[in-house]
Amino acid sequence: MSKWWLAVLLLLPSQAFAAQTAQAGATPATVIVLGVDHAAQLVSERDQPALLDAFLARAKPDAICIERAPEAFARGDFYEFTYEAQDVAVPFARRHGIEVCPIDWEPPAEDQRLGFGISLDAPPELRPVKGFMGFLAFGQEASTRDFFHADDPAKLHKVANWATTPAARAKNDLPRRLYLYRTYLQAQRIAAAARAHPGGTVVVVVGEFHKHDIEAILKDDPGVRLVQPSSLGRPDAKDIAAHDRSEYRTAIASFNLLGLQSQTGPVDYGYVGRAVAALEADGATPQARLFRVRLDLLQGRIERGDAIARYRAIAADAGDARFAWTGVKDTARVDSWFDPFGNLDVRRRALLEAARESQAAGDAAVANELLEACTDGLSPRQREQLRGYWQRDVAVANSPR
Repeated sequence: MSKWWLAVLLLLPSQAFAAQTAQAGATPATVIVLGVDHAAQLVSERDQPALLDAFLARAKPDAICIERAPEAFARGDFYEFTYEAQDVAVPFARRHGIEVCPIDWEPPAEDQRLGFGISLDAPPELRPVKGFMGFLAFGQEASTRDFFHADDPAKLHKVANWATTPAARAKNDLPRRLYLYRTYLQAQRIAAAARAHPGGTVVVVVGEFHKHDIEAILKDDPGVRLVQPSSLGRPDAKDIAAHDRSEYRTAIASFNLLGLQSQTGPVDYGYVGRAVAALEADGATPQARLFRVRLDLLQGRIERGDAIARYRAIAADAGDARFAWTGVKDTARVDSWFDPFGNLDVRRRALLEAARESQAAGDAAVANELLEACTDGLSPRQREQLRGYWQRDVAVANSPR
């Protein structure tokens, strides 16, 4: 080891002690680390977006920390799947004039390629149905997740064991080592946010796997007073309803009715049905009508022929209407992180759904005609992606069971 590195390692403990001593006279900030399962708010009514909105209002934060690196946040770039950050916490903060503190860290793209052979933030042209870079859908456990699930360390013992257990082969240990470094830097950025708001309140909205390690790192920081989210109490139904928003309802309906969740995972039709009914109460918009047809079809309330006719009628009336929420990050693509066709407007989506049902009814000619109408006006890349996903769906439907 060089003398320079040795000097740094020897000086660090004393410098850290000096920094803590300097902060000792300041009033600590209250830090509330809310561990989330990314986007599970869309499938669990006990963890719904309006509940997070109501909780943030109850906490009255001076700052909200979110799971994104400062450099990416500065250019308006979020992870695709952190619905709770870019679609609930950040808009809440901006509506109420609350500071947003991005606290994540990720290795540079070149380091990602060196360690993993790929860039972790660049999906392939056609995403796989599941697995790495695949579309997101949840299983039964997530559909019943409670808002305060992560407050209990016992529920996250698997990640704690993984974090403290090196891989059997050192060359396979990069994910764990990055996790430890990443979580440590998250904690330091939270501490910096706390120092910037002495005596105030800082709410951290972060993946639940990071929560308890962050708290372990911060527990001895004199500028931080850790408080468990559940100690604030759970907003009641009236409070949650007061914080519900049209874009939350649209996200719930879109994720469960149009995405892979409707094909591969359980759907809480009561939860989704209430979201659709609330959208309908605001008016018979093209998106609300489309959600209703899809919901009724999935629940067996209407026949396929009726659904096709209603989809066609929606397409004829929709004009250039778009969905109030799509989850699309790259608008040059046709997909989103949960739906192969997530970037279509309402008219094209209605045509696509009519084509799907026509194909399922055995009328390939009509299905192809509807599909061509759906692709009209899309970019060449979007058309190729749409056709690629369509062909994959047809191949799966026609494969032996």
